[in-house]
Amino acid sequence: MSQPYHPAQNGLLAALPAADLARVSSSLIPVPLPLGAMLYEPDAPLQAAYFPTTAVISLHYVLESGASAETAAVGNEGIVGVSLFMGGHTTSSSAAVQIAGHGYSLEAPLLRQEFERAGAMHQLLLQYTQALMVQTTQTAVCNRHHSVEQQICRWLLSTLDRVHSREIVVTQEMIAGALGVRRESVTEAAAALQRAGVIRYRRGHISVLERSGLENGVCECYAVVRHEMRRLLDSTPHWPALQVRHSPSVA
Repeated sequence: MSQPYHPAQNGLLAALPAADLARVSSSLIPVPLPLGAMLYEPDAPLQAAYFPTTAVISLHYVLESGASAETAAVGNEGIVGVSLFMGGHTTSSSAAVQIAGHGYSLEAPLLRQEFERAGAMHQLLLQYTQALMVQTTQTAVCNRHHSVEQQICRWLLSTLDRVHSREIVVTQEMIAGALGVRRESVTEAAAALQRAGVIRYRRGHISVLERSGLENGVCECYAVVRHEMRRLLDSTPHWPALQVRHSPSVA
């Protein structure tokens, strides 16, 4: 089977010293990550961790009513499955593929074994976990205090950073589910961005025409998360510095 992807396309893996990367790579399994694939279910034992390379994974919580919202997203900068090395074997949230692509899986015992070496992987995983906590916290604040349009700008910019493309295959319903808002609210905000010439929306595809338009409309949350990712993971290649001009308005 041809493998057009390489573990070093994932920022955490790329940041490992050559010897460590070679050792870990021998245990990594390349996996396709199709849209909607469920990697983790709530309270189910986690069997493996995932290092996305071209896919984006949504971590979200589903209420008893069926309503849900994204708490964080993971792309080529990180790992899905921090519970495996933080002392837990399950998680209360779900992990589903939001943007289809590829990645690598690593069986749970092998990840814990690598973590317990207390070497480079150990330190990187702890730093990434802190960055993920920042993202989760900022997402909660953003969803409470900022407008739907600002949230969409944040979501689109964060997704663009991970897929390195101006084309995103996503429906308005999926964005509404990620943000935990009504689809009608997303439709209105997306229409405003389209009228401004920032995006073009068609049949489940969003084309970003003017990234600067998103940067002008986004709230501070995008820059906070991006800054922390870079500060904590400055040895990884996926989070270059960026000054974002954001709108001060809130909902």
